[in-house]
Amino acid sequence: MPWSESDVPDQSGRTVVVTGGNSGLGFESARVLAGRGAHVVLACRSLDKANEAIAEITRSAPAAKLEARALDLAELASVRRFADELRTAHPRIDVLLNNAGVMALPRRETADGFEMQIGTNHLGPFALTGLLIDRVLAAPGGRVVTVSSQFHRVGRIDFDDLHATRRYRRWPAYAQSKLANLLFAFELQRRLEARGAPVLSVAAHPGYAATNLQTAGPRMEGSSFMERMNLLANRIFAQGAAEGALPQIYAATAPDVRGGDYIGPDGPMEMRGHPKRVGTIAAARDEDAARRLWQLSEQATGVAWSALAA
Repeated sequence: MPWSESDVPDQSGRTVVVTGGNSGLGFESARVLAGRGAHVVLACRSLDKANEAIAEITRSAPAAKLEARALDLAELASVRRFADELRTAHPRIDVLLNNAGVMALPRRETADGFEMQIGTNHLGPFALTGLLIDRVLAAPGGRVVTVSSQFHRVGRIDFDDLHATRRYRRWPAYAQSKLANLLFAFELQRRLEARGAPVLSVAAHPGYAATNLQTAGPRMEGSSFMERMNLLANRIFAQGAAEGALPQIYAATAPDVRGGDYIGPDGPMEMRGHPKRVGTIAAARDEDAARRLWQLSEQATGVAWSALAA
């Protein structure tokens, strides 16, 4: 039978962190996991929006255990503040779900001078995971889930111009960041295995799911035409956010998940459907590129991953 949210195992006693938990895939993940008994931390740029999401979830699940904390992945100081607060509040984290991201924006830079897409989609989650990995290691059966995209298939890592200072094209920059997500997830699994750690690093993608990602870029550019076109495409072609969230919920909870798995929809071209293990391009499994990206990411973020040191 196809796997659905009703198949999520009981999550009572588990602490789950969902970045971008106030909307889209993150909101649906938080809703399902809290409904199955997890204590869910919604890590969001806006505390007001996070609290609105909590209010919406608790209307249908009054017993849900949820908390809101401020996190801006485009600002390393915010990532460090959030990690410090979470480490104080929670001695262990059972699941870190790196869900939040941006897509195809006009060129912008993060507070630390990174190109916005590689900064928000890869370097922010890389830093966050490094700062919290000891709390995940403290959880029996802990997992790190990193959300990628089918766009990784057209991605390449431009090590000579990672932040696109010479030439910026929004879709190649997005694809690069989604390939970086996979290189990170699989390299993290290799490092966990080398340490003998019983923690899984897993990746997932939603297929084509209707969320606010598709409209954020046109809105930033002031293009109401493209915003309307993307909304129309969402209505015609996309599955809903609840369906799109299933692969990452599966990656976070299913007992048959293995470290290094990549979970996506089972439908045609992996655009929609129920979760299953899916493949990647060969570049996503390139260990030399993964190590090189890891080293560059450590240098850029100043996060050295001492918990995984030999």
